[in-house]
Amino acid sequence: MAATDDPAYVDHPLLNPGFIERREYQTRLADAARDAHTLVCLPTGLGKTTVSLLVTADRLESVGGKVLFLAPTKPLVQQHAEFYREALDIPEEEVVVFTGEIRPEDRADRWTDARIVVATPQVVENDLVGSRISLGDVTHLTFDECHRATGEYAYVYIAERYHDDAADPLVTGMSASPGGDKESILTVCRNLGLEEVEVMTEDDADVAAYTHDTSVEWERIELPEEIIGIRDALNEVIKDRLQKLKSLGVTNTTQPDVSQKQLNRMRGKLQELMDADKSEGYKGMSTHAEVMKLRRAVELVETQSVESVRRYFERQRNAARSSGASKASQRLVAEPKVREAMRLAESFDGTHPKFSRARILLAQTLGIEGGDRVIVFTESRDTAEALTEFLSASFDTRRFVGQGDKESSEGMTQTEQQDALDAFRNGEFEVLVSTSVAEEGLDVPEVDLVLFFEPVPTAIRSIQRKGRTGRQADGQVVVLLAEDTRDEAYYWISKRREEEMESELRDLKGVAGDIESELTPPQAALEAYDGAADGDDGAPGSGAADAGAGANAGSDAESGADAGADPPDADTPAETNGQAGLTDFGPTETEIERTDGERTADERADGEPTESEEEATGDGDSVESDEGGSDAGEGGTESAVATAGSDDGETEIVVDQRELDAAIAKDLSKRDGIRTRLETLAVGDYVLSDRVAVERKSVADFLDTLLDGDRSLFEQIGDLSRAYARPILILEGDGLYEERNVHPDAIRGALASLAVDFDVSVLQTADESETGELLRTIAAREQTERDRTVSVHGDKSAKTLAEQQEYVVSAIADVGPVTAQSLLDAFGTVEGVMTAPEEDLRDVDGVGEVTASRIREVVGSGYEDGGSAASADSG
Repeated sequence: MAATDDPAYVDHPLLNPGFIERREYQTRLADAARDAHTLVCLPTGLGKTTVSLLVTADRLESVGGKVLFLAPTKPLVQQHAEFYREALDIPEEEVVVFTGEIRPEDRADRWTDARIVVATPQVVENDLVGSRISLGDVTHLTFDECHRATGEYAYVYIAERYHDDAADPLVTGMSASPGGDKESILTVCRNLGLEEVEVMTEDDADVAAYTHDTSVEWERIELPEEIIGIRDALNEVIKDRLQKLKSLGVTNTTQPDVSQKQLNRMRGKLQELMDADKSEGYKGMSTHAEVMKLRRAVELVETQSVESVRRYFERQRNAARSSGASKASQRLVAEPKVREAMRLAESFDGTHPKFSRARILLAQTLGIEGGDRVIVFTESRDTAEALTEFLSASFDTRRFVGQGDKESSEGMTQTEQQDALDAFRNGEFEVLVSTSVAEEGLDVPEVDLVLFFEPVPTAIRSIQRKGRTGRQADGQVVVLLAEDTRDEAYYWISKRREEEMESELRDLKGVAGDIESELTPPQAALEAYDGAADGDDGAPGSGAADAGAGANAGSDAESGADAGADPPDADTPAETNGQAGLTDFGPTETEIERTDGERTADERADGEPTESEEEATGDGDSVESDEGGSDAGEGGTESAVATAGSDDGETEIVVDQRELDAAIAKDLSKRDGIRTRLETLAVGDYVLSDRVAVERKSVADFLDTLLDGDRSLFEQIGDLSRAYARPILILEGDGLYEERNVHPDAIRGALASLAVDFDVSVLQTADESETGELLRTIAAREQTERDRTVSVHGDKSAKTLAEQQEYVVSAIADVGPVTAQSLLDAFGTVEGVMTAPEEDLRDVDGVGEVTASRIREVVGSGYEDGGSAASADSG
């Protein structure tokens, strides 16, 4: 398309003419971001995405390659993709969206042809770990809402991979609120490899021309006696439980307004008692759980709505009745004062005073003042639903919440969210009642009023919410605070943190010339390392030397061989500073052949699956969960099929996608010479060759499987042993004999059975890092020295009919497996147990009057759908 000469719009070969308004502050920020890895800080609603777009257009024009834009939620991804398609003069099909709704293999195909990929970070993280995509030709990477780049969030891993893998990297981080203090902001910058910080505030002249005043008011709300009565009943129970904790020496207070920080300290002290195997620690932890539940109930009734606490109580009742219910839940619903609070909540026929005040404020804004749109933010999805229903009687109101989960009320799909936003933009309704899902970056239209149903205790979220007003005209923010509740504390916390953040941003803006000395690119610390830690088995380690320095660029820690020398013969012991290498202690080929020859036809075949195993493997699709966080959760599908190992000299490790909660797969995927592949494995956690598969368990998990679990440890190991010739169990962590109250002989017996009965090698590692090293070593030995391929096979064994019958009966009223067996022995069938009279049930060993009564209640009572009560507390 032809360029435009209109100076009011940005002119660029890749931009559609007359689309991007020329704003001086945006072009200045884009000029800075073109030259270095840059954090761009700009108030909400002033076009951070436009800044990134200008950099993207320049990179595609001058450098070429591919562009990746990451945003934390699917609604944001869709919004940014549409903006890029409208703004750029490139074929629409070259701008593709990556979310968990797209099958992994389809994403791999689309990645190859795409010019711009807009994605959620969890999807990209999974695709990198699974070796489905490469960042090598990505020339611009944008992290939207980059303040999330802390801890284990996917942004951190992706940034490290990008700086390692890309031939010509450029990173732009964007946020209206990058952190609460200077150290937090620097942490984000270090995690993303950002070197420059560009900050513009509403005080800057270039920005001020596009902003308007936003007044912030807070209104005190007095609670009625009925609500105070519910709260006081709950607070009495909290005092009682805190007194019990005080007697254990873990707290000095019994005041019901105990802070979360104080509760966290109590939990830490209780954990110390548990670690010392003191019974009072376990009892105290259960009491602590009660306090946490009660504090949540108090918060709901004080600051949200009576309806939300009613629903919360209903969930607690259901939880107490469920299989495996905790003692804390059972005690909670049986406590007389809690039952009184439940009764008061059920009998309350009014509304929380915040509801009526919200209606008045909306009437003033939309009626008297002639406004068009209002957003109401609330923390609780229960409140969002109740408030939407309440306000709909007077205004055209719709809710905007995240997706549902197994414990929540019905959420909104991505399509429903998009439709709601489009309708709001088009003026089809007046009031949007939203949970936190609408806080970050969504292109919510300019509104006349932002109403905080409760204060938000974090500066970042407060700033983002306020940014929904005051863009094109003067705006208003009102915060409702219930008197003498934690609302007031949250308000002052938020206000203080917001002021601190603004101060830090001003400070950063003032010392822009010095910031480079404080920011270290994320890989710089690794440049001191080389291949010395790689071992001598031919598999490179994790050292990330400068791309131009060569694989073994100078380091005194390097082994004696020159970087360009040929590897030693397989029969020649490797030398490392004169010491024998790990492989020198391995068995000889003769010993290996003799061992393999001793395996009879009745045992599993060496290296090849049996016919029955091949039939069981099949080509069925398995679900892969690709996204987490606020609005994640869908999964693509990927087949788990037998494949050969890598033919380019890389060592391949197949990882069960459920292992992504650990850092092992991500760490391995960053290694040179290692290729990780994600699959949903039927058995095992890692496949290292056609004969070696690994089940990984932490010490705590291992002991838990000895005590409980739907699939016991021996079921899992049995499946693994039948499917692979060389099964391995890795026990990760310390304290095998101290972690749980399990007799040492029971643990020794389990280990002996694994080794003798199942022929499983049990190896112990200290932590995830050591586990990764062990997996790498074994995989390299198998695939390099033994020249074995990687093959995924095996299947879980089905439960026997007897096991299924025991499972059904044990699920009734917490009967448990032992009593289930007694019942089945007595009545012969599941049907016999279900139809037995209560007096006959009581005659069975282990079944008392309470259990017999409960069985008849569960089996004989009419079904009432409790779904309406099963809603989440938050959006």
